[in-house]
Amino acid sequence: SPPQDSSDDIEDVSLFDADDDASRRSKKSKIRHPVASFFHLFFRVSAIVVYLLCELLTSSFIACMVTIILLLSCDFWAVKNVTGRLMVGLRWWNQVDDDGRSHWVFEARKVPAQGGKTSSEAESRIFWLGLITCPMIWVIFAFSALFSFKVKWLAVVVMGVVLQGANLYGYIRCKVGSRKNLTSMATSYLGKQFLRQ
Repeated sequence: SPPQDSSDDIEDVSLFDADDDASRRSKKSKIRHPVASFFHLFFRVSAIVVYLLCELLTSSFIACMVTIILLLSCDFWAVKNVTGRLMVGLRWWNQVDDDGRSHWVFEARKVPAQGGKTSSEAESRIFWLGLITCPMIWVIFAFSALFSFKVKWLAVVVMGVVLQGANLYGYIRCKVGSRKNLTSMATSYLGKQFLRQ
């Protein structure tokens, strides 16, 4: 593949060194990675549940804050490094070159030559549903904390929005392409809607 000269380059590379025959078969509804699917949702939902029940469980704000931030951090790491690769074949990261410049890399697993899918539809639905829904819930929590003047909880909620929003942004960039592609897709969609009317 050509060398990267821009931070918006997207490579189509294989994420795994050895693809077995099972990964080449299309299994539309079966969950092939149940442990990854479980942990994709476990840390996210646990952080939300702890946030909602924290004042009922304990009176210590520090214990609740540390627990929620640990769960959010585990979620960020698990989604970015494990579940995205296994469930939908996407990954993203930042690398620094020899000149000290930072480059964001967004990758997607190569589609097999037979045209079969590399991930199941059930896993894909679980991945995207969890990835989109949970940051929206944290945004609701942010407005709730802001308007109810719970300033001490606002820092925790902002961490939830930032960590889960970063994963959402990274995987959307992996899925649809670079920022230039996002802009051109939006422009063409709006142009088609305008012409249709």
